[in-house]
Amino acid sequence: MDYIKINEIDNVCVALKDLKKGSVILDGDKSVTLKEDIIRGHKISLKDLKEGENIIKYGYPIGHATTFIPSGSHVHIHNLKTNLGDLLNYSYHPENASEDLPPRTPAEFMGYVRKDGSVGVRNEIWIVPTVGCVNSIAARLAENAKKKIKGNVEDVLAFAHPYGCSQMGDDQESTRTILADLIKHPNAGGVLVLGLGCENSNIRVLKDYIGEYDEKRIRFLQCQDVEDELEEGDRLLDELMEYAGSFERETCSADKLIIGLKCGGSDGLSGITANPTVGLFSDILCSMGGTTILTEVPEMFGAETMLMDRCASPALFDKTVCLINNFKEYYIKNDQTIYENPSPGNKAGGISTLEDKSLGCTQKSGKSKVRGVLEYGERVSDKGLNLLSAPGNDLVAATALAASGAQIVLFTTGRGTPFAAPVPTVKISTNSALYDHKGKWIDFNCGVLTDGKDMKELAGELLKAVMDIASGKKVKSEIAGYHDLAIFKRGVTL
Repeated sequence: MDYIKINEIDNVCVALKDLKKGSVILDGDKSVTLKEDIIRGHKISLKDLKEGENIIKYGYPIGHATTFIPSGSHVHIHNLKTNLGDLLNYSYHPENASEDLPPRTPAEFMGYVRKDGSVGVRNEIWIVPTVGCVNSIAARLAENAKKKIKGNVEDVLAFAHPYGCSQMGDDQESTRTILADLIKHPNAGGVLVLGLGCENSNIRVLKDYIGEYDEKRIRFLQCQDVEDELEEGDRLLDELMEYAGSFERETCSADKLIIGLKCGGSDGLSGITANPTVGLFSDILCSMGGTTILTEVPEMFGAETMLMDRCASPALFDKTVCLINNFKEYYIKNDQTIYENPSPGNKAGGISTLEDKSLGCTQKSGKSKVRGVLEYGERVSDKGLNLLSAPGNDLVAATALAASGAQIVLFTTGRGTPFAAPVPTVKISTNSALYDHKGKWIDFNCGVLTDGKDMKELAGELLKAVMDIASGKKVKSEIAGYHDLAIFKRGVTL
C-alpha cells in the first residue's frame, strides 16, 4: 500500500510511504496526479478544495482550507487551520455509538495476588519520597538494596519528584493523592515511604490519604527522626524484601488487568496503524471483563463528541462534558489557546491540527462504551473503558494512568521515546522504520499493517504480548532500567 483513504467521505488521503511528484493515485474510479513530493504520513488532497472548505479525515472535519488547494496537493499547516474554538454546548446522542463486543472467555496471565485482592504484574520494592528533599537518599537506598535482592523480588525502584512542599491548595492535594495512589499500587510488593519531617506532605499527613494499609507491606521512615537514615532505611528495606519475596506468581484472569492507553511523538500513521490496533485490543480486553483507561484530555478536543456519544449513561455523558470543559477552562484561566497542541514532531510527521491529532489519538479507545470517568488521581472502580483527566504530557499522563490503577501502559509512538512510567510501559511503533531503527526502545510494531497485515490478527498478537508482559516478561524500558514519575503541577510555588 502506498496511500490510504481512511473513510469513504474523506477528501484527503494519507501517504504510507514517500511519494514523488507526478505519481498517480486512485480515488475510486478517479485518478489524482501528485503536484509535489509527499512525505510519509502527510495528507494529499483528492479534489480541488475551496478556501474555507472543511478538510475531512477519519470521516470528520480536521479544520478548513485557508486557501484554494488543487487536487493532488500537500495538505498541511501551510494551507489548513483548525476549526476549534472555546467552550461548546454538547448534546448526548447514544444512538450514534456502536455496541460493545460480545463477552468472551478471559485470557490468563501469571500475576501477584495481594492481600486486599488486587493483582500486580510485578513484585517490586518501591521507595516513595514524600518530598523532593530526600530524593538522593531514596536513590542511595535503592542502589544499596538492589545488591541484596532475594526471593521473588524483581527490582527496587526509587521514584524521585520535586514536590511535597511549597505547594498550595489543589496543587498540594494532587501531590498527596498521587503519592498515596502509588503507595497502594499492587505492582509493589513492599513500599518504603521516605519523608524528611518538616514538609507539608509529611508522613503523618500522607497517612490520612493512604487509609488502611498492611503494616508488613508499607513501612515509613522520617529522616529527621533518626541519626543515620541510610542505616535505618537499609534495615526497613531488608524487612520489606523478606515480606515481598514470599509472594509467588499465580494464574489470574484477564478481568483483573487494568491497562493504560497513551500516545506520544505521534505521526501521520498513528491514527491509521498503532492507535486503532490498540483500540481493538481495548475492545477485546473489555469484552473479557478487563479495564482500560484513556487519558490526554487536550488530545480529545475535536473528537470529544465521539466519546460523549459512547457514554453508557446520561450521568457519564455529563461527567465527560465536565472533563472536557474543565480542561478548556484551565487553558483559558492561564491565558493559553485551547487548540495549540500538535508539537513540532507531530507536525513533521504529518499531523496538522488538534482535530487531526485528537481523531487519531482517540482511536486507542476502540468502540466500547465509556463505563467510567475519573478525576486526576482517582482510582478506577468501573470495569471497561474509562476516561481519565490528565494532560497530554507523556510523563505526567503515564504517571496518572499508573496512579489510577493501571498495571501496564501501552504507549504508541511514531517518533520514538525512551521514557517509562512507574509501571511497565510498552512502546508500540506506528511504522516499521522506527521499529527497525530504535530496537532498544520499541517493543511491538504496528507498521506491518502498511504491508497488508490484518489488524484483527495483529490485535490478537498484541493481546498475547500484553499477557506475556503481565506474566513477567520485561519491556525494553525495564531492561534499560528506566522508570519515571511526574506529577501534574497546576498551582504556584511558595
